Amino acid sequence: MKKRQKQITALVHGAMIAAIYAAATYLSATFGIAYGNLQFRLSEALTVLSVFTPAAVPGLTVGCALGNLSSPMGIWDILFGSAATLLAAITARMLRRITFKGLPILSILMPVVFNALIVGAEIAFLLIEGETTAAVFAVSALEVGAGELAVCLAGGIPLFYAVKKSKIFERNML
Repeated sequence: MKKRQKQITALVHGAMIAAIYAAATYLSATFGIAYGNLQFRLSEALTVLSVFTPAAVPGLTVGCALGNLSSPMGIWDILFGSAATLLAAITARMLRRITFKGLPILSILMPVVFNALIVGAEIAFLLIEGETTAAVFAVSALEVGAGELAVCLAGGIPLFYAVKKSKIFERNML
């Protein structure tokens, strides 16, 4: 593939990932599970795509920013939620070769860690009334992390195997 074709392919992959992420976040919002302390964003299963293509890093970040446009926490969720997704996608991409029985488990856990810490802190400071303490943060982080873990395991692992089997990103590797 020529360099220009690879660049266009990466742009299309990133844009598709962003669009699917945003749409899945809005779908989750219709069920009331996209925002707040305990969230089960269907879109977070897509974070495993950073294992397959570097185009997923900006795609997931832009998709998260778009998905957070309807967040009740407004600009704070657009900024901090997207930052958590960006950091998770970058580190997941970096750790993709560390596997356990062929499964990049550390990559799958990066969104759990970053969302628990960053979004947990965001919720502790913005949504919890009263003084924000270490205990308040810990509870918020555990709640966010639990929802993230459930989605990344229940959705991310099957998606990993489906994408790996389809070899969709191998045909157009960057």
